[in-house]
Amino acid sequence: MGKVLTAIGLMSGTSMDGIDVALLETDGETIVRRGPSAGYAYEPRFRDRLKQGLEEAKSIRKRDERPGTLAELERDLTLRHAEAIKSFLRENNLLMDTVDVIGFHGQTVLHRPDEALTVQIGDGGLLARETLIDVVYDMRANDMAHGGQGAPLIPAYHAALARGFSESSGIDAPVAFVNIGGISNITYIGAGEAIIAYDSGPGNTLIDQWVEAHAGIPYDQGGMVASEGSVLPQLADRYLAHPFFSSEKRRSLDRNDFAPPAAADASLEDGARTLAHVTAAAILRSARHLPEMPSTYIVCGGGRLNPVIMRDLVSLAKAAGGRVLAAEALGLNGDSMEAEAWAYLAVRSLRGLPLSYPGTTGVGRPVSGGRLAARPMDAEAID
Repeated sequence: MGKVLTAIGLMSGTSMDGIDVALLETDGETIVRRGPSAGYAYEPRFRDRLKQGLEEAKSIRKRDERPGTLAELERDLTLRHAEAIKSFLRENNLLMDTVDVIGFHGQTVLHRPDEALTVQIGDGGLLARETLIDVVYDMRANDMAHGGQGAPLIPAYHAALARGFSESSGIDAPVAFVNIGGISNITYIGAGEAIIAYDSGPGNTLIDQWVEAHAGIPYDQGGMVASEGSVLPQLADRYLAHPFFSSEKRRSLDRNDFAPPAAADASLEDGARTLAHVTAAAILRSARHLPEMPSTYIVCGGGRLNPVIMRDLVSLAKAAGGRVLAAEALGLNGDSMEAEAWAYLAVRSLRGLPLSYPGTTGVGRPVSGGRLAARPMDAEAID
């Protein structure tokens, strides 16, 4: 058993809506003590810059390339993460020198697993200088260097949480954690703590893109738009017939792998309703590739706050013999779980423990990863 460290995890996901911050005390293995968490939204103008960055990143051929405005964007993104940490520490009456390490995900601007290319912008060295805390970053690249898909990495944390469930929790095995972010992913924990994980399909990304393009809003809050529409079977079937769902090889997804419908395909409401159904149905369709259909689905990520998605997921899971629980039903925080995972993974990285496994990313053997940016040795921590 290793030393218990205090870690802060940072996550800025494919929805590009802001920064999630979470504090964790952990040994990177069995000890997990969850602390406070918070979210800090990006201003609309910065979100627009991030979207432009996605376009500029399409020309990247090597991981260290920063075409167009990406270098400036990387710096500004990093400084926003530094400010988020400082705000988080102030709000929770914590000092910088009480934190051992930061797990910094950065912002994914390109993910092409078939080309062994993944790019998360975020300057670990700059963040370490700004916060005066050691930073572990760039945690996906080593997995890809060893033949993995580079995602998902959160399953190692899911497994740690699953070990903490007591029999009194009433959790029927096998258990699947489902994270509905921009892209949805699923982690299966079966007998003997066997872990299998993969991206399961589009999450909120298609809905977000649809309502932003046709209603000028960043996302469908509370499923209000979808609740006014109807599922269009032909449109839903078009998505669910995608080769991604039938292929025996599981692969990680880029947000551009599925495109939103054309404007002529649906009304605003029917489009949002159909895409909400696709989000839920994609999870069950991808679960067919597991050794056994899960008995319990534990849902985290922003998608769990969309009651239309959740109702469809509950109905589809019930038909397959399973039940659905939001993370909060087990005392977990569905908003901060990915940020918590990045804190957990940072400690594992420091200890040289695996971040990914053959059953999670397709890597040849369990591998660690991440790069360490040490705090300046001559600097004094400040409040």
